[in-house]
Parts: sequence; C-alpha cells; structure tokens
Amino acid sequence: MKYLPGSALLLALLAAGCHSDTTASTAAAPAAATAAKPAAKAQQTILFFGDSITAGLGVDPEEAYPALIENKVDSLHLPYAVVNAGLSGETTAGGRSRINWVLSRQPVSVFVLELGGNDGLRGLPLTDTRRNLQAIIDTVRQQAPQAKIVLAGMQIPPNMGPAYAADFKKLYAETAAKNHLILIPFLLEGVGGIARLNQRDGIHPTPEGHRLVARTVWRTVQPLL
Repeated sequence: MKYLPGSALLLALLAAGCHSDTTASTAAAPAAATAAKPAAKAQQTILFFGDSITAGLGVDPEEAYPALIENKVDSLHLPYAVVNAGLSGETTAGGRSRINWVLSRQPVSVFVLELGGNDGLRGLPLTDTRRNLQAIIDTVRQQAPQAKIVLAGMQIPPNMGPAYAADFKKLYAETAAKNHLILIPFLLEGVGGIARLNQRDGIHPTPEGHRLVARTVWRTVQPLL
C-alpha cells in the first residue's frame, strides 16, 4: 500500500537526499545488466482521495478500506496498485489545493473521490462544497483524462438543520449526474445504524465497519478493473 498524506512531500525530499549519496555506485553498475531486463508491464493505479475515513483514522492502516480493496486486487492478481491519499480533517477546499500534487505522483486509472463530510459537519456553504468538488473533478479530467472517476456520496446528521442535510446529500447525486460519474450513493451505508461498526465518536468506522465500507466500494470499483 502506498500512502500519500500531507507529510509525504517531506519524505520524498528526504528520499531524494539519500538517493544523491548512492548515485555514484548506481552509475557504476553495468548498463548492459539494465538493458537485459525485459520491460515490465506498466501497473495501473487506483487512487483513493479523501479525508479521515479514507485515511483510516482510529484503525490500523491495514484495516482501512483502501487497504482491504488492495487485498482484493492482489488476491485476484489484477495489475493495479492502490494508493491511499486520504488526509484526516480534509475539506473539499483542502482537497482542491492538493489535488495537483497528488496527481503528479503517479498516473491514475481509477480515481475514487471521498470528500465533503467535514464541510457538512462544519456547516460550510454548499455552494463552496459543490464548486470545490467540481474543481477536483475537472483537474482529474485534465491531468488524467483516461481515469474513471468514482464519487462517494456522503450524508450528515441534521445538526445544521434538516434542509441543509437534505441539500448536502442531494449535491452528490447532482454532481455525479452533471459529470457522468459513477456514484456510490452513500459510502457509509449500513455503518451508521450499528453501534459496533462505529468508533466512539459515532463518525469513523471500526475495523468491522471498514470491512463493510470495502464491500460497498468493491461492488462499484471491481467492474471498472
């Protein structure tokens, strides 16, 4: 599993510094040895771009749903790598600001967009959420036009009022229809109503909850591979 949290940039810079120390020894290797290796088939990438649910807040990284999707991919010997670009606390505005950097790290074949929950919980204007999601989708289509985009629908409790919650839920279906995206109507379907599937905060899935989320996501993603 490859992770691309906010700290990944620092790790990349450190790795680049370490690489410079080994350049001479690498250059000394016979060029013929490299040329003799057959070209490997390019591996495709499934990229999960989201917030703390995708990042797996409160569970072991290998228990988060993107890692469980990776297990399914590996068990079927499919030529896909899975990248977890979830970042806890991320809003759609934050996602919009980092999408270019994330896409620059690798080519993307399937892009799963899971953002907006933090917007809703904070009562942010839905016009902003809609605009930011659209900007992310537009950026993916510009930089990875071959990518299949999946939009994960989110819902929120009626803390901000029932009208706001209803409009929040509706914007995902409308955004998917406008952009001809594949929609997961509600990523956490079945999780919220069962206490053992939620952590104590009532928002983030337990390991068992992530297994249910993974099944929901896999039903959508598998036909795209």
